[in-house]
Formats: sequence, structure tokens, C-alpha cells
Amino acid sequence: NKDVIILLRIQLERQNKTLFPSLREYASFFGLNRDVMGGARKDVIIMHPGPMNRGVEITSDVADGPCSVILDQVENGVAIRMALLYLLIGGAKGGNVN
Repeated sequence: NKDVIILLRIQLERQNKTLFPSLREYASFFGLNRDVMGGARKDVIIMHPGPMNRGVEITSDVADGPCSVILDQVENGVAIRMALLYLLIGGAKGGNVN
């Protein structure tokens, strides 16, 4: 009974080909799908910062389901990065963000 399930994207470009299973095998052992969700609380929150490898880390029905806050998470992540860049390039001099 989990409150939140957070997934991350597989970065194939950083994986050692000899140690990493095939995508099908990875999805079978580690992917989040309806069957795995059966053991979670009904109000569990599903998070993923994007971009997703649909069908590998997470199935589309779970990613687009009622427990998913993935689109909100991605949207908010963009806003946070924009705000940080603004501050880093000298915005809000004197501490005034308005």
C-alpha cells in the first residue's frame, strides 16, 4: 500500500549493453502496469518527470489514468526551471521578484 509511486526514464544512452536487459524484459520485470497497480492504494499518486518511455517504465493506461499527476509534474517542472533561469541571469535584482 504505497502513497506515491515515482518513476524515472530509462537512459539507454548511459546503460552498458551487456548488463541491461531488453526493453521487453525490463518492462516485464520493472514496468508499472495495471497488474502492479492492483497492490497499490486506490488513491495512490503516480509521478514521472518525463519524458516517458510508454510501454517500458509505465503503460499508457496507468500514465493517463486518474492516479497520474505526470502532466502536472512536467508542467510545473518547466515553470520552476524558467524561474531559476530568470534568477540566474540577473532577474529580481534586490530580491524583488515582482
